[in-house]
Amino acid sequence: MYSSLHISQTDARPMYLQIMEQIRARIAAGDWPAGKELPSIRALAAGLNVSVITVKRAYLDLESEGVIVTRHGKGSFVAEAGNLASEIRNQKLDEHLEAAAGIALQLGLSPEELAARLRRVQQKLESK
Repeated sequence: MYSSLHISQTDARPMYLQIMEQIRARIAAGDWPAGKELPSIRALAAGLNVSVITVKRAYLDLESEGVIVTRHGKGSFVAEAGNLASEIRNQKLDEHLEAAAGIALQLGLSPEELAARLRRVQQKLESK
């Protein structure tokens, strides 16, 4: 169940953030639909060779964001929010677009120039 999650020791981000990002990615991709049971904290910690505290932190943060729900005595599950996967995808895209807009601003590009460059990049990707 957690074979698609991997922790990189060379990643500068804390391990709990890596876990959170990968769980969000699985949900956004539709691999983990609403209601799907997540691995137990102990099982995921053992599978990833991280501490229970690390996984617990990731789960608590995901729960506070409304991405997962924990039912006492039953485990943790992907939240039943109507369009959670779409919301996560949009949030991730917005983060990347904000970063691109910030770089464009630093480089003195106009919004029109940024939009034109984005269109060129998208066309390049579509032609592959």
